[in-house]
Amino acid sequence: MPPDHNAILPKRIILMRHGESQGNLDTAAYTTIPDHQIPLTPQGITQARGAGARLRRVITSDSCSLNWRVYFYVSPYVRARSTLREIGRSFSRKRILGVREECRVREQDFGNFQVQERMKSVKETRERFGRFFYRFPDGESAADVFDRVSSFLESLWRDLDMNRLHHDPSHDLNLIIVSHGLTSRVFLMKWFKWTAEQFEHLNNFDNCEYRVMQLGSGGEYSLAVHHTDEEMLEWGLSPEMIADQKWRAHANKGTWNGHSSWYLDSFFDHLTDSDDDNMDEEDETTMEQTLQ
Repeated sequence: MPPDHNAILPKRIILMRHGESQGNLDTAAYTTIPDHQIPLTPQGITQARGAGARLRRVITSDSCSLNWRVYFYVSPYVRARSTLREIGRSFSRKRILGVREECRVREQDFGNFQVQERMKSVKETRERFGRFFYRFPDGESAADVFDRVSSFLESLWRDLDMNRLHHDPSHDLNLIIVSHGLTSRVFLMKWFKWTAEQFEHLNNFDNCEYRVMQLGSGGEYSLAVHHTDEEMLEWGLSPEMIADQKWRAHANKGTWNGHSSWYLDSFFDHLTDSDDDNMDEEDETTMEQTLQ
């Protein structure tokens, strides 16, 4: 019997933003505290504890296996690690397969210590330039984050393929990535092959908000298995993107969505349905003469 490749895949990949941080409460914190050392607020700690309980309910609500496990990846930033520590209160040691600090899912670099007035001007410039390609002085653009997230995904697939997580295929595996808002949006963009223009319309995660990518019946991951159309609309997904998520929930792994003509249309002015609909001979002759 051939191996069941879905058995080695995580049932869910869950992206979570950290809890409320001192920087979220007061941006002046960035002027004296390095970004990676910004702590959670008391409210952020409470949010993280509540998020742990909600995550456990997500994992256990429709689990086919009582032997489910979780594996965590976490940003090295203090606010992410503190969030993970509070989330962990909802899980026993038996359920946690492992944890790894992963520098490539850290926050977008905004430079070093931030000068408030200068940063206000910089962010206004970013709004005019575009969030994805604008690079902060001495920092990163979202496109730079995309490159390191892409590298992380390659490593993640190798870990799964070589079973470096020591996952028992009879157990439901849930990967939980505790990271940051923009980094999580970029992760989704990379995974689902969204364009830079589509990224610009995505809304940031709230503190301790999460997105559940769940394995569909055919072996594709989809946001639509767990989340509603209304939720995805609130996140900034277009109706076409939502339709693609719903298709993925039942699609066979590796197949192409033939109904997603909107994706091709975003790159081309028009595409004919068949070769028979192509330009006639007179038009072809005119084009050839032009090219000569």
